[in-house]
Amino acid sequence: MMFHATVALRSVLQIQPGLLRQYGIRGLMLDLDNTLTTHDNPVPAEGVLSWIDVMRQAGIALMIVSNNKPHRVQPFAAALGLPFVAEGAKPLPKGFRQAQKRMQLPFSQLAVVGDQIFTDILGANLCGVKSIYVRPIQYEKKGFLKVKRWLERPFLPKV
Repeated sequence: MMFHATVALRSVLQIQPGLLRQYGIRGLMLDLDNTLTTHDNPVPAEGVLSWIDVMRQAGIALMIVSNNKPHRVQPFAAALGLPFVAEGAKPLPKGFRQAQKRMQLPFSQLAVVGDQIFTDILGANLCGVKSIYVRPIQYEKKGFLKVKRWLERPFLPKV
């Protein structure tokens, strides 16, 4: 159950205020790479800016929680007008706890949104927070993340 997401969707763009209301979610802790954009890309994926506007209009609090260094996260978050936690140490609770305190919402009203089972979903479950798994925008073709994606396969939810 530690690798099980509360909800599984194809894209962050499929998250809508009505769905969040069903689960009592008032705030989202958002992964960055392959959730809001591709790796190391300074530009949000198509539709992300409009989606953020919809979330804001619905009163949903948003914060980026990333394992990346501040020099990666800060300019991206600034372009979206979002607060952030860099070097979040996911799946450990550290970054999620920092975000929760800054968002001033109880964990019961928060959800983690991300594309990785072993960081985002596991981290949410370790904190007792709801989680929304989204498919990666782009699958990695080499390196450690490619291996991690292969190891995640048995735990991937059907979307």
